[in-house]
Amino acid sequence: MAPAGQRDTTAMDLNQGTLVQGAPAVVHETAAIDRGQVPPPPAAAEPLAPRTVEQHLDEILSAVPQPDPIELAVLDAQGLLCAEEVVSQRALPAFDQAALDGYAARALDVEGASFEEPARLAVVGETVAGPSGPSSIGPGMAQKVSAGAMLPAGADVVVPAVWTDQGVVTVAVHAPVESGGYVRRAGDDVAPGTTAVQVGTPIGPAQISLLAAVGRDRVQVRPRPRVAVLSAGSELVDISTPPGPGQVVDVNSYALAAAARDAGAEAYRSGIVPSDRRRMSEVLESQLLRSDLVLVSGTFATEGDTVQEVLAELGQMHFSPVTMLPGPVQAFGRLGRDAVPVICVPGEPVAALVAFEVFVRPAIRLMLGKRQLFRRTVQAIAAEQLLSPLGYRQYLHGQVMRHPDGGYVVEPLGGGDEAMLARMARANCLIVVDEDVTEVAAGGLVTVIPLLLGG
Repeated sequence: MAPAGQRDTTAMDLNQGTLVQGAPAVVHETAAIDRGQVPPPPAAAEPLAPRTVEQHLDEILSAVPQPDPIELAVLDAQGLLCAEEVVSQRALPAFDQAALDGYAARALDVEGASFEEPARLAVVGETVAGPSGPSSIGPGMAQKVSAGAMLPAGADVVVPAVWTDQGVVTVAVHAPVESGGYVRRAGDDVAPGTTAVQVGTPIGPAQISLLAAVGRDRVQVRPRPRVAVLSAGSELVDISTPPGPGQVVDVNSYALAAAARDAGAEAYRSGIVPSDRRRMSEVLESQLLRSDLVLVSGTFATEGDTVQEVLAELGQMHFSPVTMLPGPVQAFGRLGRDAVPVICVPGEPVAALVAFEVFVRPAIRLMLGKRQLFRRTVQAIAAEQLLSPLGYRQYLHGQVMRHPDGGYVVEPLGGGDEAMLARMARANCLIVVDEDVTEVAAGGLVTVIPLLLGG
């Protein structure tokens, strides 16, 4: 028996519950009445079977397409995955060059050099980085060179300047250098005909540097998926409108668009879905035409919901309860002539962002061609007791910190049934309590998903 004021969560079992649905509309079959017949009572609606998080996620990931590669300027490709095998037509470096400032010489001439018995070489000129004509040295000679300068013919080492007396007419070398030391040979970095950047490589500053070096100013990449974000609900008003009684500001279209951008998508905030049925249909159809993925947030009724009806006219949508908290009602379908994926998430803002993290973010990363679809998780010590209803996977916002003795400790920010935006804004992680766990004692281990921006 639970203490007064507490729920005995161990007794809550999803399979024992009954899905509550809206009352079916009363339909009068006038044709049957006119014939003196009594119409049969309407059949009871079958409750929708709940789905696990994995089942809903698998349906989404198995259906979302990967957009075809596109060619972009290298700077515009930053943050995307390379979609072609970039084969260099150039040697990198293009010529033998000095790796640092010093003296180009022959290894044979500095063999055995030391402070006590330095090797003395005649300095024949100087070469700096930049255009220069061919030059050469012979036995007993050295040429002063700067980093990146073309190596004179006959030289096979560069003696670092700090290993010498830095002479101008003659130079005393105080240490030997093995053949090839401090020399960049032509093609050492990239040889002609070899791969510079592989398919699937994330393009960052280093890859852009390499692409430029091998002469590529454009490259094929996996494009950012275009994601349209809409909010449905007659209670919603835009951010610039002071909400009246019973109205709330549309925060989801802003929050979800930001989350989609953070995941790597090109997100369009399309705002509040019109309440007029015809306009609603037009808006949804237009988003399907310009998007690779459409994301709709709303509090969807089980029957008589206009948004559901309009979506159903555009294709098959599967609305069903999912065994997760918050936001146990989710939906997915592929609509329109191009079968564009449409994901519906709860209208409550905290639940909407949790659903995005669990279902939408992996889909966007799959469309980007990423190999790692999910954030990395860590095991952390719970700072206080956690309660969770049996049969539901609960996601709690929390703050995870490094423990002074090593590992991590996590503190929940409120209970799972509290939708607090300010608390969510302070969180840096999600605490995951599995379906078969009803209580985690203080000091117990839990799985934590760190919420790193761009991670």
